[in-house]
Amino acid sequence: MKNTSHVFLCSCEHELLRRVAHTSAPQRSLFCKSVAEHWRALLSLAAACTVLVANPAAASCAQMSPVGAEAAQHRARLAGYYDHKLALLDGRVHEWRSPQEKPRVVLHGASHVAVSKSHGYAIDEKQRAVTWPLGSARVDLLLDDVALISAGDSGLLAIRCDGSLWQRRVGETAWSRSADAALHTWVGDGADYYIAPGGRLYARGLAHRGQYGDGRLAEQPGWTAVAEQASEVVGHTGHALHRRTDGAVLGTGGNRFGPLAGHGLGDKADRWGVIFEGAAAIATGSRHSLALRPDGSLYIWGGPEGVQPRLAMEDVAHVAAGLEDTIAIDRQGRLWNWPLGQRPSTPLQLQLPVTTR
Repeated sequence: MKNTSHVFLCSCEHELLRRVAHTSAPQRSLFCKSVAEHWRALLSLAAACTVLVANPAAASCAQMSPVGAEAAQHRARLAGYYDHKLALLDGRVHEWRSPQEKPRVVLHGASHVAVSKSHGYAIDEKQRAVTWPLGSARVDLLLDDVALISAGDSGLLAIRCDGSLWQRRVGETAWSRSADAALHTWVGDGADYYIAPGGRLYARGLAHRGQYGDGRLAEQPGWTAVAEQASEVVGHTGHALHRRTDGAVLGTGGNRFGPLAGHGLGDKADRWGVIFEGAAAIATGSRHSLALRPDGSLYIWGGPEGVQPRLAMEDVAHVAAGLEDTIAIDRQGRLWNWPLGQRPSTPLQLQLPVTTR
């Protein structure tokens, strides 16, 4: 586009010089004034065309790359981080803390949620990542053209529409490119992860509890490849799970309370081990983990739930884990939240006022 614009402008310049040479002085003055105005407009148009081509990220996120589109399939309707919880129902983001609290609407028009210890995050209808302080009505723009975003102790990781992975660490305001292509990403509570096209899983950050799953117990610089054939990854305090392409769930890291079932129970596992089979989705909290099968059956283990995965609920569509509770949306679109060691009883009542956001 840039070379074509240059040739076109040179051609116009030649024609203008030819015409000016055959006009009288008064006509030449008027003609040159008119030409100057049109020339400025033409240059402005050419510059705009050049910027559009040089900055593909300025294009709409509807033009996702295949990698970005696959990452967008991991968009979450539930998010939990210790006591803070978010749920996305009918495009509305609901925020609450305890199972006894009535969720309130904080945002409209979202397609993904994530949460940290102090902020909520969402992807809005314009495919932008936005954030707000939990309990606040102030919403701020974070990043344009976002397919997926994850938040946690170390900061933020976002997959853009072109499939590239970007990061913003705690205390920083600028985003930086972290990897060329990612299908899924997760910010844990000490270690971070992403999955590259082809299923290779990468980790970075703390390794003292075996978070890498490759036998290392010392932090490595940058991203380290730690597993293959991964399709989803989640992590929390010192441990992580990933779901393999065949549906097997593998875990590594700290396992004092049993979020890895019997794998390294009582201390830690420094290598990935299979702890569940046949999963379509996974989630983990500080002390317990969840696996959802394609038929909607939800299995739970860890903490007061016990070491062996057990059936907790059926007809489930989406899951997430809090500090001491479980969150689910059933296939009828109802929101559930119940404490560990108990059974789900009644769906949460939702507060649905129209907000000013």
